[in-house]
Amino acid sequence: MLVQNFLFTSESVTEGHPDKVADQISDAILDAILEKDPYARVACETLVNTGMILIAGEITTEARVDYPTIARGVVKEIGYNHSDLGFDYQTCAVLISIDRQSPDIAMGIDKDGDIGAGDQGLMFGYACDETPDFMPMPIWYAHRLAMRLAEVRKRGIVPFLRPDGKTQVTVRYENRRPIDVHTIVIAAQHDPTVTLKELREAIYEEVIKKVIAPEHLKPETKIIINGTGRFVIGGPLADCGMTGRKIIVDTYGGRGHHGGGAFSGKDPTKVDRTPSYYARYVAKNLVAAGVAKELEVQVAYAIGVPDPLAINVNTYETEKIPVEKILEIINKLFNFRPKHMIEYLNLRRPIFKKTACYGHFGRNEPEFTWEKLDMVEKIKELAGFDK
Repeated sequence: MLVQNFLFTSESVTEGHPDKVADQISDAILDAILEKDPYARVACETLVNTGMILIAGEITTEARVDYPTIARGVVKEIGYNHSDLGFDYQTCAVLISIDRQSPDIAMGIDKDGDIGAGDQGLMFGYACDETPDFMPMPIWYAHRLAMRLAEVRKRGIVPFLRPDGKTQVTVRYENRRPIDVHTIVIAAQHDPTVTLKELREAIYEEVIKKVIAPEHLKPETKIIINGTGRFVIGGPLADCGMTGRKIIVDTYGGRGHHGGGAFSGKDPTKVDRTPSYYARYVAKNLVAAGVAKELEVQVAYAIGVPDPLAINVNTYETEKIPVEKILEIINKLFNFRPKHMIEYLNLRRPIFKKTACYGHFGRNEPEFTWEKLDMVEKIKELAGFDK
């Protein structure tokens, strides 16, 4: 029996968080290459530290891109534009260490017009009916708080904020349904001149109250803003950032499971990325069709093999039809072969930098093709809901 009444917490980070700076640089480089060579093989890793960006990895392409200019452009857009912030796009060093992809891997991927899996591994896709975007409420709110922190900073609404920041939301559940927000934690980097009182008032009024729905923000909701009292030194000056260290932020905030593979900097042939997107697409359409209130799809691959080794479904005891029937629907309507997923989701495009912050899921924007709900009616028909 699943626990019915509980608290669940998820976190997000702003675009100025050092790990997210790294993710955005990796995906910006991926986009720049895909724009010139949609079939490039890219595995781009980034490290950022005080005054330095290191770009490394394996990239196979004839396209020529200016790595330092791309990296500096990302840092400038985020807002690290002055030495006072401890990281400056104009003066930071950019080091490059790029090799070509191993031909042994390429041999397993290229399959006479088909595409074999680029690696072994397991991936998960998840959806639930807690929010309009079929995302768990804790991560859904955490992302929106982080996005609002960046918005009020960039628009000058709260001008004393700096780029780094983190958000955390705890939601109270009864009978496995979200009831209200139990706790909100925000850590926002700021100018040294602002008082803690000014900072907390501004974030409460311009961030929290603008994001959290009134029915979820109760008088007893606990709010912690800059719990240490000061957050002036942040970003790469305070912490080394690396691509792929925010995989739970990138997905479902700890709800469901995670196969362990990061997304950013990887071209669509990488199974860490594309099957995770496609599994989200499958799970979201199934929940939207009403076959379950909460649903997770697991898929597993072997390197060089196009067909998945196994597909599993977990409905957390919320299914409206037998799980065996749900698996039957998945096998009938959805194709987890890498070539099909890439083509169906149109992933050979420069769309990935936008995914590198504020989550890869639950965003109904044109680039996020894995969020479309185009199979709902077919699922309902096969489930027998239209009879």
